[in-house]
Amino acid sequence: MKACPIPLIESADLDAAIAATRRSVGLPAGARIVAAMSGGVDSTVVAALLAAAGYEVIGVTLQLYDHGAALKKTGACCAGQDIHDARMASEKIGIPHYVLDYESRFRDQVIEEFADSYLRGETPVPCIRCNQSVKFNDLLQVARDLGAEAMATGHYVERSDEDGVVSLRRAADQSRDQSYFLFATTREQLDYLRFPLAGIPKPQVRDIAVQLGLKVAQKPDSQDICFVPEGKYTNLIDRLRPQGREKGAIRHIDGRVLGTHDGITGYTIGQRRGLNVAVGEPLFVVKIDPDAKEILVGPREALLTRALTLKETNWLGSETDVDAAAGLRKPVLARVRSTRPPVAARLVAGVSGIEVEFDDAEEGVAPGQACVLYDVEDSGRVLGGGFIAATRAAV
Repeated sequence: MKACPIPLIESADLDAAIAATRRSVGLPAGARIVAAMSGGVDSTVVAALLAAAGYEVIGVTLQLYDHGAALKKTGACCAGQDIHDARMASEKIGIPHYVLDYESRFRDQVIEEFADSYLRGETPVPCIRCNQSVKFNDLLQVARDLGAEAMATGHYVERSDEDGVVSLRRAADQSRDQSYFLFATTREQLDYLRFPLAGIPKPQVRDIAVQLGLKVAQKPDSQDICFVPEGKYTNLIDRLRPQGREKGAIRHIDGRVLGTHDGITGYTIGQRRGLNVAVGEPLFVVKIDPDAKEILVGPREALLTRALTLKETNWLGSETDVDAAAGLRKPVLARVRSTRPPVAARLVAGVSGIEVEFDDAEEGVAPGQACVLYDVEDSGRVLGGGFIAATRAAV
């Protein structure tokens, strides 16, 4: 049976939002639910809607990194002011609230991996790693230990349950959709998770927060990478992996050495500014070679990618979808950046593993990023995906 996407709630009708929350949760009133509260407006409204819908709600906030650094950063999450905001909101809603110190786990599973990824010449997505490890693994286990029947978050994504088959879908408001960041959610985790904001656009979420008297109603969204002060990720990497600042050559793809760089960790695929080389034409970073410590540059067309190889794959589709990866050229919709729409591609079994071949070449595809796959016949349904291990140029 084909799933029916959740419709948008087109007004900030509190009663409609509460009713939508009950539908998305699918559990009887009184059921115990853990609300993951980051201190932002989205997760706070989720906790408030769950309580208003008659559930026994327990708010849990993770302290993920240093309070002092977070207090100096605007738009952070899971530290400093945000923990205080989550605590105050829980008091307003009338639910118990716990803060768990996960700094060491977050450092080991997210921050250290973030630094290592740049050292490998990759462009990481730490939000995916955080969801994959700390939030949907460690925190989910805490929710189970507390006797909760489900854990709810403020992500803009839909969990669909059709005839007992649970799937992940894009949010009704696709401008806020976060399915790209949740592709690594396992089927078991998805069965336990709930996403009450699937059908509520962000402006309505803020209006609902005002109606509920929540002080975070106009709080700015998190920006950039939460644990990187002032958005300067290179400062963090320089401190954690100083070997990434060893000098090397900037080489044109035609073989010419055009200059030197101050470390591969200061560059990303597709970068144009800050190369400090001039040959009379615009140049872009097209490849990072960590072994040779070289930055390869070329014209814009050199960024075009015909295919990519996946690693660390996770499948949320049917068994037929997984089988297709073993030998069939299965049509899919592939998304290589959270800010880009899915495009036509094929899932194939390559020599080096599972590959995605694009119908039309994609620009600036970088190892370390995620490639998330959607169903061609139902473009809202997430089939799964993986991290990009390697790319194959179109030219």
